[in-house]
Amino acid sequence: MLTLDRNSNLAILEESVKYLEKQGFKNIRAEINGYQIPTKYHKVGSQEHIGPDIEAELNGSKHYFEIGVRSEKPQQLKSKWEFLETLSKLRHYRFKVITRRGHYKFTQDMLDELRIDQNPIRL
Repeated sequence: MLTLDRNSNLAILEESVKYLEKQGFKNIRAEINGYQIPTKYHKVGSQEHIGPDIEAELNGSKHYFEIGVRSEKPQQLKSKWEFLETLSKLRHYRFKVITRRGHYKFTQDMLDELRIDQNPIRL
């Protein structure tokens, strides 16, 4: 999710972190109280920083998680997901998208447009 969408969807982010904890993920990083901030990457030529919504480890493998919610700037969201997908492939990480009711179709359409072959995690 984009920074401008984060405040209105904070409950989804917290619910996602709880879900990942139940699944056995460790070293969880998210931009909510009580957790460290995930790794951010500086976008050259701008003041923008790009990073995953949630970063976690399972069985020694790092995972990047994005929250799939409708956005007013879908093109910016596409470029963020495309960057994270490419980065995760280069570093042998895993990239997954978590979505919630009311956002399934939007999220799946975005993944199809980016040709990312995965089924989003549904909460």
